[in-house]
Amino acid sequence: MERVSAGDAAIIDALTGEVHLRPSADVVAAYSDKVRFLARRQRQYRALKDVPAVTKDGARVELHMNAGLLVDMSHLRDSGADGVGLFRTELLFMLSSTLPKLERQVESYSAIVGRAGGRPVIFRTLDIGGDKVLHYLRQPQEENPAMGWRAVRMGLDRPALLRTQIRALLRGAAGHELRLMIPMVSAAHEMDEVRALVEKERAIVKNKGHEAAKRVVIGAMIEVPCLLFELDVLMKKVDFVSVGSNDLMQFMYAADRTNARVGSRYDALSPAPLKALKSLVKAARKHDVPLNLCGEMAGNPIDALALIALGFRSLSMAPASIGPIKTMILSLHAGRAAKLLDDLLKRNTHDIREELESFAKSEGIEL
Repeated sequence: MERVSAGDAAIIDALTGEVHLRPSADVVAAYSDKVRFLARRQRQYRALKDVPAVTKDGARVELHMNAGLLVDMSHLRDSGADGVGLFRTELLFMLSSTLPKLERQVESYSAIVGRAGGRPVIFRTLDIGGDKVLHYLRQPQEENPAMGWRAVRMGLDRPALLRTQIRALLRGAAGHELRLMIPMVSAAHEMDEVRALVEKERAIVKNKGHEAAKRVVIGAMIEVPCLLFELDVLMKKVDFVSVGSNDLMQFMYAADRTNARVGSRYDALSPAPLKALKSLVKAARKHDVPLNLCGEMAGNPIDALALIALGFRSLSMAPASIGPIKTMILSLHAGRAAKLLDDLLKRNTHDIREELESFAKSEGIEL
């Protein structure tokens, strides 16, 4: 900052994380060309908005978007997303000066369902704790909050907050299907406790004479690695599962993704995490349980290519990523990618990212 003066020209490249201070004419010209190129790409993506994401060999991939506020719902139509794969309900709480009352929550969730226009919305129940703190809610100081008292752990230990939210969601989705996703599930039996709470709240809503969701679908977010070792038990207790790749990867590598010194030391496209994700795909198929992945991996074309090669057929990402991911999918032969990745994993190849990038280049896949 000591090199910057007020009024200095600067170019900030949000894609690469680079800042060009007092750029030369050549740099300005290069970025002007880049902006024009990106504008052409955006027009190309808009033209694909209503085109299904189907690979060259006929594999249909559902592309959902992540959201957290009512204003985000306009992106559902603009991006051509198949639905909302992750709605972060905690943002309503974080932007409020006081704990949102039941009726306010009902109005918010009802508006979100209405804006979806019949497309599915998966509501993640409160993921409070870690780096998401409510200033009006007393929470303990923790040495390692990302692995502490947060999300469903807090919800089951102090159920009043979770029960109120579930009641509001049941009423907000009146006449529609309600899809609930439970974050930070650490053991399969926790889903039994969640289902019991949901059934209790359904009975309360009915007894009070309110209309409720016509059907409730409950899923678990797979972020804690130990769940990978009881998948057969878990799959019998859920209606769907969704991988929270950001937390799952940092916990698998014991590397804080917010710490620049260690967050870049691991690659999600390495044998260990890819084999873990492959076992998840197999378990979901075995039990006929829908499987989704939401997180940074889903919105990165080369990572998404690997996920599709593993067998994922539903991804959720930032709305702006849907166009690039769909473009990649339309030029991908999923069968050939799967064969290559399977071979790389059998050989325990460490440079999988480079191999997949070479494959994409040889196949003419746009990344």
